[in-house]
Amino acid sequence: MSGWRPGDRRPDRESMLRVNQAGEYGATRIYAGQLAVLGRSSPAAHQIARMAAQEQRHLDRFDQLMAERRVRPTALQPLWKVAGFALGAATALISEKAAMACTDAVETEIDRHYSEQLVELGDDDHELAADIAEFQAEEIEHRETARAHGAQEAIAYPLLTAAIRAGCRVAIELSKRI
Repeated sequence: MSGWRPGDRRPDRESMLRVNQAGEYGATRIYAGQLAVLGRSSPAAHQIARMAAQEQRHLDRFDQLMAERRVRPTALQPLWKVAGFALGAATALISEKAAMACTDAVETEIDRHYSEQLVELGDDDHELAADIAEFQAEEIEHRETARAHGAQEAIAYPLLTAAIRAGCRVAIELSKRI
């Protein structure tokens, strides 16, 4: 039995799928930008490539759920394609540690976002909740990997991560609606 009662707001699963798919797409683009700058032989490249593969798996799953449930993607997808790649490339151009700080910031916001979704879903959609919980655990692992690889030592770490986190919050809100 779900915790929903008459008069309660039902979880907006369409919005959840739309924003989650957009976020995972953006993450794949960030990592693509970082790898384009860093190459595959830099010390951080192996970890970035591993995280990118996990993000691609998340994206594939959300694509599948959206097709099954007939949910449209965000109209902002072309913007996220360019913005994600640019963010990844720009942080990698600063340094490998700045690239890792980008991951730290993004995954911090995604952890918060997925936690909110899980609370909102409650017992309402076990399939979606299970996917979100699994992916959230991997996003937290990405953040910890980034920190283990010097994210917090990046130049202007507090400013850099605050700006990226703010951008993520804006992207989340826009992708839910547009």
